[in-house]
Amino acid sequence: MDPSFKRHLLEQHAERKNLPSPQLIEQFVDTILGILFPAYSNKPIQFSDQLEEEVTRVQSALRILLIHVEKDFRGSIEGTVHTFFEKLEDTYQLLLKDAQAIEQGDPAAKGVDEVMRTYPGFYAIAIYRIAHQLYKLNVPFIPRMFTELAHGKTGIDIHPGAKIGSWFFIDHGTGVVIGETTVIGDHVKLYQGVTLGALSVKKEMAETKRHPSIEDHVVIYAGATILGGRTSIGHHSVIGGNVWLTESIDPYSTVYHQPELIIQKGKPHG
Repeated sequence: MDPSFKRHLLEQHAERKNLPSPQLIEQFVDTILGILFPAYSNKPIQFSDQLEEEVTRVQSALRILLIHVEKDFRGSIEGTVHTFFEKLEDTYQLLLKDAQAIEQGDPAAKGVDEVMRTYPGFYAIAIYRIAHQLYKLNVPFIPRMFTELAHGKTGIDIHPGAKIGSWFFIDHGTGVVIGETTVIGDHVKLYQGVTLGALSVKKEMAETKRHPSIEDHVVIYAGATILGGRTSIGHHSVIGGNVWLTESIDPYSTVYHQPELIIQKGKPHG
């Protein structure tokens, strides 16, 4: 190996950001989900002192994560930990509504516990909601590491900066993409392969609204693509499968793609 190239690699390693490992990220997520939902817990929490012990443990884990990004974080670590846990009940209540929306909206769902433990959509939404709280507190790197954990496990890519209302339902989920400046209202349902993306990926647009707004009670079926920061889908609309949209739709609209299907009957082979 060329000596100058080796020096370059060593310099890169010396300057690398001390980000938390994937194992620390996943451990934190597993612990906090286990506290919030018995379906995620290895053993039920039965007593108040047990709960206090688990909360203290996960608070310490968050401090450790924040220490890893301290050089890039302008906020207070203790203040961030306090605010995050102060808002944890709000996050919990949102997730209960999400689980109920899935259970009520999917005929195959046998109960909320099944939804919480086996539905990839709920897992991705849960991690997004936790990450979004940290994103709002201006924590660098970690919120995106959380949602990338969910992305890797479920195929659902939700940017932690997206704003998503209550009673949110992702059905099946693989291939769903929700961009950073997306705004989603209440009682919205997405199927697999839906993209809520940007019309342009130019770097100078980083601080602008690049992704669409989806109003309340909208259903978007599999494979639909909706692009652009000025694109708004009106409330109570239905967007059919494989639709490509770059313009706004009025409330109570139905939009569908109508491909031509040709079936030719032939003689039996033999």
